[in-house]
Amino acid sequence: MDEVDVAGRRVAYRRAGRGDPLVLLHGVLGDSRDWQVQLDGLADSFDVVAWDAPGCGSSDDPPEDLGADGYVAALVGLLDALGLARPHVLGLSWGSALALELCRVAPARVRSLVLASAYAGWKGSLRPDEVARRREQCLRESHLPAEEFVPEWVPSLFGALPSPEVVDATVATMSSFHPVGYRAMVLAFADLDLRPVLPTIGVPTLLVAGALDQRSPVDVARAMHAQIPGSQLVVLAGAGHLSNVEVPDAFDAAVRAFLADG
Repeated sequence: MDEVDVAGRRVAYRRAGRGDPLVLLHGVLGDSRDWQVQLDGLADSFDVVAWDAPGCGSSDDPPEDLGADGYVAALVGLLDALGLARPHVLGLSWGSALALELCRVAPARVRSLVLASAYAGWKGSLRPDEVARRREQCLRESHLPAEEFVPEWVPSLFGALPSPEVVDATVATMSSFHPVGYRAMVLAFADLDLRPVLPTIGVPTLLVAGALDQRSPVDVARAMHAQIPGSQLVVLAGAGHLSNVEVPDAFDAAVRAFLADG
């Protein structure tokens, strides 16, 4: 792990490889460890940077009211500190919403977008009752020991193909969550509706969906694909929400092919 100071708080990250910069943004209850396969597998062609969002992994906790703008400011601070003027940006789940918010706030900082298991914010992609249910669940869980709720997440994260090693690694990462960070991430994005951003995106965009994703179903990706000009959509057979670790070869191949075209 390396780290930089952003507005007086430590932001940690992992970095590997050389080439065009590719920044990886993880989801809720995740951190940069979720991207280890991509850090290993894409480093032959890209300068791969995977951050620990504020309140995750080895990064300092933010205030609970950090908000979407605060997360974007932290991300821009990391890019500035690393000299990454205009990287490719790949966001998974919550990270996809952060990538979209970055496009809204600072579109000149994004060279291309990969949105995996994506949401246009929970409010922008899910029914109001489902948004309310998830918000309540996550805020309640943030006050519980990990062993009381993390195992219950597993069936919703994977499709048909996860190995025991992949499941164990995911549970280990999730179990080291920061309660304050968990709440801050949920509060920042649950009520965010980023659908108005989609037609304004002016960079090449790939959506990657798991065919068996229970949390962000393929129809969510199709709806976003229809609104983002010139976007591409790849659906990965057998994969659930965490397709980057469940079917990493297919995931990485889709990312490589897309970035090669760009």
